[in-house]
This record gives sequence, C-alpha cells and structure tokens, in this order.
Amino acid sequence: MENQTAKLPKGVLHALIGQKKFSLARYEPSAGISYFVQHYWVVRWDLRTEQPHLQTVLAHPNVNLVFEKGASGIFGVARTTSSHLLKGQGQVFGVKFRPGGFYPFLNAPISKLSGTSTSLEAVFGVATDQLEKEVLSLPNDEQMMKRVEAFLFEHLPKPDPNVARISEIVRMIQADRSVLKVEDAVQLTGMNMRTMQRLFDRYVGVSPKSVIQRYRLHEAAEQIDQGTVRDWLDLSTSLGYYDHSHFIRDFRAIVGVAPNEYRQAQI
Repeated sequence: MENQTAKLPKGVLHALIGQKKFSLARYEPSAGISYFVQHYWVVRWDLRTEQPHLQTVLAHPNVNLVFEKGASGIFGVARTTSSHLLKGQGQVFGVKFRPGGFYPFLNAPISKLSGTSTSLEAVFGVATDQLEKEVLSLPNDEQMMKRVEAFLFEHLPKPDPNVARISEIVRMIQADRSVLKVEDAVQLTGMNMRTMQRLFDRYVGVSPKSVIQRYRLHEAAEQIDQGTVRDWLDLSTSLGYYDHSHFIRDFRAIVGVAPNEYRQAQI
C-alpha cells in the first residue's frame, strides 16, 4: 500500500488554509482494479478545539464512491464547486474512479449522475448503512482499502475499451496546457468532435469543454493560492483566455467569486 500524501491536489480551493485544517492521504489500487479506479483517498480532521472549517472544492471530472458517517454514497461530477463543513473530529474514505471508470458499474450515461449523487443500493443492491459502518469501523487505512477493494471485486464488471480511451484523453487535456478549447482536443486525439462529445456525456458525465475549463481554473486557483499571480491579464492569457473579461466571468460562474475576491479571501 503506497501512500501518495503530498500537498493538497489542484481543485482544493484555498489549499494553504485547507492543509492546516485536514490531512489527505492517497493510495494506489491493486493491479486487478486499477483499470477502473484511479486511487483511494482518506481525509481526516480534528477541529475539536477550533471553529468548523468550510472547505470548497472544484472537483476533477471523476465519479467518487464515498464513505462518511451518515453521508455515504456515489457522487457524480459537480457542475460547479461543492462545499463541505468539517467540524469536530471525523474521517472520510473515498474511491476516485478513473474518468469513465464508473460507467461499466452503472451501465448508464454518467451524465445522469452529474451534479447529484445516488446510493449503493441503487447501483450495487447493497445496504449503504451496513457497509458504511463496516468500513469506517476498521482501525487503519490499509484495512479500509482492503475491505472496499473486496467489495468492488465482488461487483467488478468486464473491462470496456472506451474507459482507457476516455481516461487517456482526459489525462492529455490535464497535462497539455496548449489544449484550450475542444477543437484542440480533437486535433490532439484525432477523434471526431461529435464522437468525443457523445463519449464524454456517456462516460465522464460532463462535456469536453467543461473538462478543459475546470482544469484551467484549477491552474488559476493554484497560482492565486501560491501568490505567484502578478498580472491578471497575463494569467488569463496563459490559460487561453484572449478576452480577460471572459476569464473573470468563467471564474465567477464556476468558483462563485471573481479572481480578485478569491485572492482577498485568503489574506
């Protein structure tokens, strides 16, 4: 079991504040299930002597299976940000599926899950409360991971070649900052635009445009958090926004505040 704990990943907004409030550990899945699962993650916090902390996240384009006391379920890709109130002491165990990796389990367009959640009963036919209690009662990350992997192996679908195909396209979009619009992704992959849009709806749950946009806004938020932004126009241009006002509109629409307001909130 390899722990990939490091700095908080992109998408955790105001990460410099967040890393003082909770810990995040990530673990590689076993070879037999890595076709579907990107990694496991565990968040823990102890704020018994502090005020509650509201953590906001701009999610990656992945479905997550989450075990949290009284709030377990399967969560589709959020369309904007989502916020989570951390108070007292607690923990969450999660399974982050590869982009497209949950489709073979659901066997229905992942877009049906976007911006919402569903129960383990609805997908796997098992009692959510019972499995939640069993997983969260285990004494360490390794045992929780083994129990959840055993559960997934019991319900493992056949590999779908489109999962690897879509997962690689999303990886390229994330890694290649020259991909600024859907046409760039089409040129990079050689895939027909309509085919790409159809596959993203079915396997990822959001459009290629949305995936590109959220990765670029991840970049923007990270640079703001790190204090490396000196000029808003330079930042917007580097992210592919040739109209600075368009960048501000997108940032506000997705993150909820303008870039300058976002920076002021962490001072």
